[in-house]
Amino acid sequence: MSEELTLPIKLLVPCGSLGAGVREDEVEYGLSRGAHAIATDAGSTDSGAAYLATGKSKNSRGAVKRDLMILMKAHARTGIPVIIGTSGQAGGDLNVDWTRDILLEIVAELGISPKIALLYSEQTRDDIKTFNTAGRIRPLPPLGVLENATVDACDHIVALMGVEPYIAALEQGADVILGGRSTDPAVLASFPIWKGAGWGASWHAGKVGECGAQCTEKRDSAGVLLSIGKDSFDVEPLARDNYCAREGVSAHMLYENTDPYILTEPGGQLDVTQVTYEELDDRRSVRVTGAVWKPRPYTMKLEGAGGGKFQTIMLVGIQDPDVLRDVSGFHDRFLEALYLRARQTLPPEEHDDFHISIRMYGWNAVDGRPVPAGTPAPRELGVLFIATARTQEIANAITHACNPYFFHYPAVMDKELPSYGFAFSPADVPRGQVYEFKLNHVVEVSDPLELVRTKWVNL
Repeated sequence: MSEELTLPIKLLVPCGSLGAGVREDEVEYGLSRGAHAIATDAGSTDSGAAYLATGKSKNSRGAVKRDLMILMKAHARTGIPVIIGTSGQAGGDLNVDWTRDILLEIVAELGISPKIALLYSEQTRDDIKTFNTAGRIRPLPPLGVLENATVDACDHIVALMGVEPYIAALEQGADVILGGRSTDPAVLASFPIWKGAGWGASWHAGKVGECGAQCTEKRDSAGVLLSIGKDSFDVEPLARDNYCAREGVSAHMLYENTDPYILTEPGGQLDVTQVTYEELDDRRSVRVTGAVWKPRPYTMKLEGAGGGKFQTIMLVGIQDPDVLRDVSGFHDRFLEALYLRARQTLPPEEHDDFHISIRMYGWNAVDGRPVPAGTPAPRELGVLFIATARTQEIANAITHACNPYFFHYPAVMDKELPSYGFAFSPADVPRGQVYEFKLNHVVEVSDPLELVRTKWVNL
């Protein structure tokens, strides 16, 4: 354990995800309030499986460099650690290395030499199959027993880290930590736990602050300051014109969590059943008291992503009153005609190995559910065509075959053919491969560092 600071430990959370927009004035305010460390998440699964499967970031390099430059300038002036989790959007090895290269560019420009720790949590397929054979992996609903074929279908697999790898790196003197895939609260909870704050208070503060200012009342700001003690913590916006309220702070336990009172994390559960939320006299902050950390056998969630079939899309806008009078009926007739057209042009062996969908934006495209009777006709529709097939060439061929139907299929057959408003020319847009999450499992570990590799950057 490091030398403890005087409680509370003040943690500056500059944003909900690195690259989303750190604000320099907010960082300056957090530093003026005595922040002991800077910590932020840098990714999640929110945007789908492609970023883990491909090792790419959703955020642009320029956006990430801008935010990280602000944080590293703060470190250069104050010496406080900078802790980043789920680097590069998905936290795979490629994502961590991409962020590392940006960091090295920044430190060279600033002329500084921080001690940098890289925490990798990507797993090999062979190791996962070995763990599975040993009975160390179990499924989470709704999946069943993990099969080797599922493991082999993953391009990249990561294990979600808890606080311990971050604490170990801090113990060894890290000035900057770029972590691989981690649970969001763990990235924030690690430093205060290392410095002697309570486990329950630290984990709960990490959960509340994981999305930056999303727990505040004016969410056009970016960050928060967490002041964490033994049994309680205060959450305060970094923007001076913002404030926190009990409802917003307490509600964040429901963010990406089905239980408003229990949060399962590596090595334990956070129990907030008896927590109280108190708005402080400064009218900006909320004090949270009473969270309990309950240790459990250590498990790490596994995320695996891989590529599947290929897609090609087309888009039209429709204002034809005949279509708008019976959108659902038109959809069904339209889809049937498109399938018939595709099968007329494909070899017989491909007839059952493709899929076409048409999504009626402005009607029911988001959920696909039947629209209640009496729903008024929309002013216009955006219709998205998606062909999915085992190769890009077949998806393209389906789309080309369906092109005339997609742009001219009539709602009333004995009328002159309509022409719908197409968005692009050429109309077809090859999307490439479809990526999917294939694992929803946990792996049992005897040591929190067992599945983590720590590398140090020598400057």
